[in-house]
Amino acid sequence: MIILASQSPRRRELMKYITNDFEIKVSDVDETLPDGISPSDAVVYLSAIKARPFANGSDTVIGADTVVSINGEILGKPADKADAAAMLGKLSGNTHSVFTGVTVIRGEKEESFFVETKVKFFDLTDDEIENYIATGEPLDKAGAYGIQGFGALLVEKIDGDYFNVVGLPVSKLNRMLMGC
Repeated sequence: MIILASQSPRRRELMKYITNDFEIKVSDVDETLPDGISPSDAVVYLSAIKARPFANGSDTVIGADTVVSINGEILGKPADKADAAAMLGKLSGNTHSVFTGVTVIRGEKEESFFVETKVKFFDLTDDEIENYIATGEPLDKAGAYGIQGFGALLVEKIDGDYFNVVGLPVSKLNRMLMGC
């Protein structure tokens, strides 16, 4: 049995590219990050603490977490509309990184990796930011945007794995699961 330890509907959809034979399980873990942790270490740390509660020696457990980072600052999910506007303002006209960490636990073996994708936003007007926030889309997403939705209109270009920005680097995860 494969367990996906994630409540993200986007990860559930992306996991179906690899297999339809998986179960969703979610644990309430403390996602407080250690001070000074890098974005790449943060997503690996978070993916591991999400997966570990379901490790039982027989199932394959997959945990994942995604953060947006600009100039070393980690942007998680916005607290409210004002926080979303502030985040989008920071991203406007700039290139940022999206990191997704994945932890796979099989038996006693735990392996983790992260993928980084660079994303450049257009210069955004205050009206564009306000209109995007009005869609409701940015309020539950790291960095206050979803590239797979209306947030695509904010993106000038990406360098790297598109699915990583959505929330699960499916090709790398698939290769890991296949033992490549």
